[in-house]
Amino acid sequence: MASRTPQPARRQTAGRRAARGPRGPHGRAALASRERRRSRILKIRLVLCAAGLVLALVAWAAMARTFAPKSNTKLTRFDAIIVLGTQADSDGNPTPLQLARVTEGVHEYERGVAPRLIFTGGAVGNKFVEAQVMARTAHAEGIPDSAILMEPEARDTIENACYSVRMMKEHGWRSAEVVSSASHLPRAGLIFSRLPVEWRAHAAPMLGVDSGGAAAILEVLKTMRYLVWARWAERCEG
Repeated sequence: MASRTPQPARRQTAGRRAARGPRGPHGRAALASRERRRSRILKIRLVLCAAGLVLALVAWAAMARTFAPKSNTKLTRFDAIIVLGTQADSDGNPTPLQLARVTEGVHEYERGVAPRLIFTGGAVGNKFVEAQVMARTAHAEGIPDSAILMEPEARDTIENACYSVRMMKEHGWRSAEVVSSASHLPRAGLIFSRLPVEWRAHAAPMLGVDSGGAAAILEVLKTMRYLVWARWAERCEG
């Protein structure tokens, strides 16, 4: 007589089959579908986390710009006016943005804010040294060569500030008015606030077409980079 499998043994066998998962093409397809669904959910979560992190960093940069210092002194007369660089055009002529900064620096010099101008900026974006182009423009606007100094090595705003302040220290000068575009000055303020110099910011009015919106967005991104990385990687004590 053939023996029968006891009822508990059949239950255990069925349990082991269930634990191994479905068999056959339909079972494998269902399992693959679940795996794809899990993978999609994981990717969505990663994208959402990355987007949240970026938004948080942008908000941090925007807040830092809103509360960025505009000066650390009540002085109205300074040892120098520092005009921060921006690149010239492909022919070596000042762009409207660069011309606006130089012209405002010249106006401040003529108002007696300081007896000299420091133009800072290297050859960034093309072969023309920003400081040289700006100095030539200032000379054409009537500034004597004796009142013009050039810092021709800086390749970003941190170096603009660092090298200009270093030059001032070599001459025994301790205070400066910093001239740049309005959208640029909050980041410049964050940088100059870490240097051993008395300073205040002064915005140059735009000449011609105003690209303030695009410039502001770009400056938020640059401020974010500064806060997250550049202020530690490119530290300068003047």
